Amino acid sequence: MNAATKLELLIGDSSLSTELKLIAEKVKSNQRISFDEGVLLYEKAELGYLGVLANYIREKRHGDKTYFNRNFHIEPTNLCIYDCKFCSYSVLIKEKSQGWEYTMEQMLDIVKNYDGQPVTEVHIVGGVLPQYDLKFYSELFTAIHKHRPDLHVKALTPVEYHYIFKKAKVDYATGMKLMKEAGLDSIPGGGAEIFAPEIREIIAKDKCTGEEWLQIHEEWHKLGMRSNATMLYGHIEKFEHRIDHLEQLRALQDKTGGFQTFIPLKFRNQDNQMSHVPEVSVIEDLRNYAISRIYLDNFDHIKAYWAMISRSTAQLSLNFGVDDIDGTLDDTTKIYSMAGAEEQHPAMSTQELVELIKNIGRHPVERDTLYNVITDYKDFEFPVEEKPKYYQLPVIN
Repeated sequence: MNAATKLELLIGDSSLSTELKLIAEKVKSNQRISFDEGVLLYEKAELGYLGVLANYIREKRHGDKTYFNRNFHIEPTNLCIYDCKFCSYSVLIKEKSQGWEYTMEQMLDIVKNYDGQPVTEVHIVGGVLPQYDLKFYSELFTAIHKHRPDLHVKALTPVEYHYIFKKAKVDYATGMKLMKEAGLDSIPGGGAEIFAPEIREIIAKDKCTGEEWLQIHEEWHKLGMRSNATMLYGHIEKFEHRIDHLEQLRALQDKTGGFQTFIPLKFRNQDNQMSHVPEVSVIEDLRNYAISRIYLDNFDHIKAYWAMISRSTAQLSLNFGVDDIDGTLDDTTKIYSMAGAEEQHPAMSTQELVELIKNIGRHPVERDTLYNVITDYKDFEFPVEEKPKYYQLPVIN
């Protein structure tokens, strides 16, 4: 039974409440749901109902296609001037012995390790430190592009840019223009957390505000460039805070059209100052993906980070609005594992990713960062099992 038929049957279900039937009819007719309807979905909609709506939208946009890319991460440091309560990754500067700081040469060595390999993206994000300033990152981006012009540089969150630009005494517009000129290709979605000031004040009060996060993305979009967006969910926020967050993203997307992917990020409670807050269930994860797909009608893609939620949950998410499960990673990120994610050494070969997607009847497509198709794996057969090649990150004493 296809997604459209399932939606028709749902709408015709006499046991469905009038409110939920109206939302389903809006989805069928491609009408935008309201803030109150978004909250209602969180409060009253069952998982099966949400799955039908979200999968209808997903398949209308992308059919069975599920995207991934070949990427690796550089995390310059886990030392940070900020003290976010939910963070298991960073340590304060005064606890320097527990952290690492890569030099520019070490970061370039990580890039060079992938010479000759078909990766398309380097994802750079980490802690905030004074020495990683405007000059440092400008030189780093330029050096990466000089060494490997075809490698897409997706780097730094607005949290980092806010600090960098403030330190350099340049406004957001000037700063983003300088980053583009240095070789920055796109911005990841991190640092958004929850925009609501009353929640942000508790979990991440020191860093840029939600309004400033949005302003930096807007300036980047004005340059004709693309970025992603995230939301940290499943901690102390309420359902209306989640919808408020999605509403602000949707409003900026209406204005600029510069976002390409939304990534819900699950709060993990290992080794952080919010360890007393229980994690939400897999069912709530899937509900959140589905509602995000339904509400963000002007976003092309919804992504699930398999390294954060597990491979099996990532597979399930592909029936709840998700059409992208990120990339190969190659064990180059510690952000998820340090927070208690199931994947302690997150890496999958291309073959493993393709098989994970095919095993639930979806159509694997390797993309670049901007969703240009690199390889369609629908009918592809691997002649020899591709084994993942792990890169040993530099050790900082």
